[in-house]
Amino acid sequence: MEDKKHLDTVRAAGLLVALGIIYGDIGTSPLYTLRAIIDTRVVTSDLVKGALSCIFWTLTLQTSVKYVILILRADNRGEGGIFALYALIRRHARWLTLPAIIGGSALLADGIITPPISVSSAIEGLTIIYPDIKTVPIVLIILTVLFLIQAFGTSVVGTAFGPIMLVWFLMLGGLGLSQVVHAPAILSALNPYYAYELLTAYPGGFWLLGSVFLCTTGAEALYSDMGHCGRANIRVSWAFVKVCLLLNYFGQGAWLLSIEGQTLGERIPFYQAMPDWFLTTGIGIATAATVIASQALITGSFTLISEAIRLNFWPKVKLSYPSLQKGQLYVPSVNLLLWMGCVGVVLYFQESKNMEAAYGLAITLTMLMTTLLMSYYLYSHRYNPWGVLLFIAVYLALEGSFLVANLIKFPHGGWVSVLIGLVIAGVMFVWLQAFKIKLRLAEYVRIDQYIQAIKELSRDISIPKYATHLVFMSNAARQSEIESKVIYSIFQKRPKRADIYWFVHVETTDDPYTMEYKVKTLAEDDCYKVTFRLGFRVEQRINLFFRTVIEDMVRNKEVDITSRYESLSRHNVIGDFRFVVLEKFLSFENELPLFERVIMNVYFFIKNFTTTEQQWFGLDSSSVKIEKVPLVIRPVENVKLKRLVS
Repeated sequence: MEDKKHLDTVRAAGLLVALGIIYGDIGTSPLYTLRAIIDTRVVTSDLVKGALSCIFWTLTLQTSVKYVILILRADNRGEGGIFALYALIRRHARWLTLPAIIGGSALLADGIITPPISVSSAIEGLTIIYPDIKTVPIVLIILTVLFLIQAFGTSVVGTAFGPIMLVWFLMLGGLGLSQVVHAPAILSALNPYYAYELLTAYPGGFWLLGSVFLCTTGAEALYSDMGHCGRANIRVSWAFVKVCLLLNYFGQGAWLLSIEGQTLGERIPFYQAMPDWFLTTGIGIATAATVIASQALITGSFTLISEAIRLNFWPKVKLSYPSLQKGQLYVPSVNLLLWMGCVGVVLYFQESKNMEAAYGLAITLTMLMTTLLMSYYLYSHRYNPWGVLLFIAVYLALEGSFLVANLIKFPHGGWVSVLIGLVIAGVMFVWLQAFKIKLRLAEYVRIDQYIQAIKELSRDISIPKYATHLVFMSNAARQSEIESKVIYSIFQKRPKRADIYWFVHVETTDDPYTMEYKVKTLAEDDCYKVTFRLGFRVEQRINLFFRTVIEDMVRNKEVDITSRYESLSRHNVIGDFRFVVLEKFLSFENELPLFERVIMNVYFFIKNFTTTEQQWFGLDSSSVKIEKVPLVIRPVENVKLKRLVS
């Protein structure tokens, strides 16, 4: 109930935060959208009005109706985004994993293209004042500084985002209005007839949809950042943002009609609509807005990766929490990869107009996948079947058209975003398949069969004591079971005598912020199993959580944790705790099918570069023992070894 109340409450501060966090991408699209549509074409009234009509109806149908009105309904305890939507419905159908992986990887690929095109578009305004200026080094410096400050968290910088974006949108609306009042006839482009004429009658008009789509590329961010801003704040602020965006687009259209019969050349409609005296200030505000747009994409990528890890779509990499702000995190490895990707895009394409070819194709796939997942969400939540059919028919047709139109960009740079998306999707696929293979072949045994043996081992003074409290990290979801490898480690690898044995299992829930635990007493003062239920956005600080559990149990007199050594026990000294983490490696004793062999080899190769299990669980390295255990997926059978008589 508290999440719903937060979601549906409108506050002035919330509206300002929404402006600062979620509208960066869609808010900076006027910098390049109309220029991409006009390109090298001769400016005509039909082309300009058709383009504006397409932009208006795209923002209305795609952003307003699909995302703001419909998809924002599907929240996972206040959280949004394609993986949050997948978490809501994944138990209903296994095939939903595919659209989730495609959509998530395409969204991450978009996060590599957006910062370069946004910042480049703003900085290229300087060429109007300084025609010979080299913009690429400036763009690279801005992007590098942006990625460097991620490690410090954005809570301080974030407080300035809202006011800056408010100034940006007021500037958009003001500049657009100043042009529209001189040519009010441009407003006739609101008529969908002009869009229809452009797409059907104008030569190659349908393919212009690939450039029209640029006006709505940031729509997915409205859903992804719902947890930060709240549904009501997004819906109210969008009304203001949409008016400002449309005023600016129509203002650019009014200016374009003033050069009817000409081509754009090197002119940028966004800056041409500005008065000369305001140009330097306008470029400064635009640069600030594009940096904020880039920041939003970077933060969104961190959130997406953290959710992917919990859903077993991504390797366990280090997650940092640089501030106390809920949900804010920093992923060093992803930050480095994004920076390298952005630098590569800038160096390869050089100018924003070249980047437009790579932009849009990936995010179209994300939107299509969101449509599929949302359709299933509506179906599984018993919405009107005809309404569900109408939703899927309209948006598959609309987004399918955008996708087809965007495919023309493939040879001109679109292949870059597709390649990045395929690499990311490949990692996700390998990780999920490896998880399924390990899960299928993991051997579990009932703990109660070994309780008596554990008790006897605990009291066998002929074996040196390994630890007072021995804690095993376990993957066994059932409280009555444990991995056979854990039993092997206790009794056979090297007998580990301890006073109390603890088995700790961490279950990741579909709810983002769950923090629960339960304890099963297997043998009083001898053996316990602790199960943590943690949300997919909760940092797994098992050292801290386990200590809290022990303190609760001691307070309730459920366990005695004082040392069992007589000299220490007399002084109530707490016994030592030692964690054992079993780390699997691929055994040589395997006969694997080719597909599984490739999957597991790639999995273990990538795993070499990722965070260790002890770091992932937040365990103190001084009290952790890592044990390598072989993963035998299919033992070699019929070993034909012949004994010779000596």
